[in-house]
Amino acid sequence: MAIVTAELREGTVVNLQTRHFSWRGDEPERAGGTDTAPDSYELLLGALGTCIAATLRLYTRHKGIPLEGVDVELAFERTAAEGEAAGVTERIRLTQVAQRCPMHRTLMRGLAMEDSVEFVSGAA
Repeated sequence: MAIVTAELREGTVVNLQTRHFSWRGDEPERAGGTDTAPDSYELLLGALGTCIAATLRLYTRHKGIPLEGVDVELAFERTAAEGEAAGVTERIRLTQVAQRCPMHRTLMRGLAMEDSVEFVSGAA
């Protein structure tokens, strides 16, 4: 089970923590933030890119397929159309494997989440 805590005290900077890792999220200036860290969509794409790259590495290692490295570029627009599939058979298979990474599958199926919101005393 993955557990992440998110703390926002002032402004728009959110401090995130999991296990022994800490990072931040923020909003761009155009959205009223201070643009000091990635926004929510960038963090989500980063998580998805990490999952895709690691899944491809583990799959190719297991199958004995040589793989020098993986470069993943993800973009998100609310109105973006689905991308075209690769034309080469091996690339089609790797695309299918990438789409089977646990995070991709979770996002495609939808998320069942339990969450709670706690307010710091004195907050509205």
